[in-house]
Amino acid sequence: MNPQAKLVFTTSLLMGTTITISSNHWVTAWAGLEINTLAILPLISKSHHPRAIEAATKYFLVQAAASALVLFSSMSNAWNTGQWDITQMTHPTSCIILTTAIAMKLGLAPFHFWFPEVLQGCSLTTGLLLSTAMKFPPMALLLMSHQSLNPTLMTSMAILSAALGGWTGLNQTQTRKILAFSSISHLGWMAVIIIYSPKLALLNFYLYVMITAAVFLTLNSIKALKLSTLMTTWAKTPSLSAMLMLTLLSLAGLPPLTGFLPKWLIIQELTKQEMIPTATIMALLSLLGLFFYLRLAYCATITLPPHTTNHMKQWHTNKPTSTLTAILVTMSIALLPMSPTILALI
Repeated sequence: MNPQAKLVFTTSLLMGTTITISSNHWVTAWAGLEINTLAILPLISKSHHPRAIEAATKYFLVQAAASALVLFSSMSNAWNTGQWDITQMTHPTSCIILTTAIAMKLGLAPFHFWFPEVLQGCSLTTGLLLSTAMKFPPMALLLMSHQSLNPTLMTSMAILSAALGGWTGLNQTQTRKILAFSSISHLGWMAVIIIYSPKLALLNFYLYVMITAAVFLTLNSIKALKLSTLMTTWAKTPSLSAMLMLTLLSLAGLPPLTGFLPKWLIIQELTKQEMIPTATIMALLSLLGLFFYLRLAYCATITLPPHTTNHMKQWHTNKPTSTLTAILVTMSIALLPMSPTILALI
C-alpha cells in the first residue's frame, strides 16, 4: 500500500474515533463509527489474499448491521422521548437494542463469532488496530450511556463472554485467534463492571490495550503466527521470548504483574455491590483463559509440547527490538506497585 493511501486511512481512523468520543448527538456518533469502519477496511484487505478479502467482507457486514442498529435505537428513543442526546437514552426497548448494537461492534458474546475470523484474516499490525483502537469508539458510547444499560443483560453477556472466550480459546493453535478469544474474555470483565463503576471499566480497557499492544508487537517482531513457530523463537531471541512469557501471564491476570490490578479491583467492586456469585463465576472462568496463556508461554520458552512435531531451528537474527515494544512490555509487567497512584487518579 502506498504511503499516501496509508496516511489517508490512518487519519480517517483518528478522525472517526475523535468524532465518536467527542459527540453528544447520536447521528454524529454514528457518522464517526461509519468513518472508522470505512477507514479500516482497506487496511484489512490490503494483502489481496482471499482470507483477507473474506475478513474485510465479514467485518463490513457486521459493523454495518451494528451501526444500523445504533441509528435505529437512537431514532426510536427520539420518537418516544424527543431526545437525541447520548446520555438521555431512557426508553427501555431502545436501551436493549443499543446494548445489542454495541455488543456487536465490540465482539461481546453472543455476538462474537465474527471477531476471531476477521482477526485471523488480517496481519498482526491490523489485528492490533482491530483489538485496541477499533474498540475505543463503541467503548466510549457504552461509557457515556452506562446509566441506561440493563444490568441483568450486561451481566449475562459478561459471564457468557468470559466463558466462551476461555473455552473456545483452549484448542487454538493460531496466535491471532488465541488473542481474539482473549479479547472477548477481557471484554466480559469490562462489561460486568461498567454499570457500577465506569472509571474502573475504563482503567481495565486502558491496561488491556497496553498489554495486548505489547503482545502483538512482540509477536510481530518475532514473526510468530502459529504455536509451532513460537516454539522456535527461543533460539533467535531468548530475552524477548522470556519477556513475552511474562507479558502473557500479565494478560492472564497473575500477581504480581500489571494485569492482576483490574481483575482484583473488579472483584472487589462486585463484592461491594453484593454480587458475590457473579464475582466467583468470573474469577473461576478466568482460569480457562489462564490455561491457554500458560500454553502460549510454555511454547514461547524452550519446551516443546509432546503433541507437536519438531521444527528446524530458525537462524538467529540481530534485528533490534523497537523502543515502543520495550516500553510497553516493561509497563505490562511492572505497574502493580503503582496501583495506589492509579487508584488515586480514577
